[in-house]
Amino acid sequence: MNILEIPFVKLLNITQDENKLSLNEKKTLLNHLETTHAGAIYTLGETQSGLYLQNLFPSLQDKVIPILRDSKIKYKKPALGNLSASATCTEETRKKFQKIFEKKKRASIEITVNILNKDEEIIAIASFTWFIQSI
Repeated sequence: MNILEIPFVKLLNITQDENKLSLNEKKTLLNHLETTHAGAIYTLGETQSGLYLQNLFPSLQDKVIPILRDSKIKYKKPALGNLSASATCTEETRKKFQKIFEKKKRASIEITVNILNKDEEIIAIASFTWFIQSI
């Protein structure tokens, strides 16, 4: 699945440069404080976590159904200007997921995402826990 083809992602005009997603500032995404709306920031992070999963486990593409089970986000600074996102998970987390998935054909994994402003400062940190089940 091409993550950029998800209708809501298209609506926000999230773009991709290699493995990093970006959200350009525009008036329709601003809140009452004239900063990027928390919902748009959250969507950038959630979408980045999904892209990261696709890249982390390319052999599972089109063989699983990923469902977001839980998330947490902390907004650290006002979101001004264009934003980008990067995702990670620990090697231990990846191995644990693979071990459980191979045995049960379903497992959960937590992905951490940093949302950055144009100066590469972290404006939000989020974690997204995905439940992934074999089709």
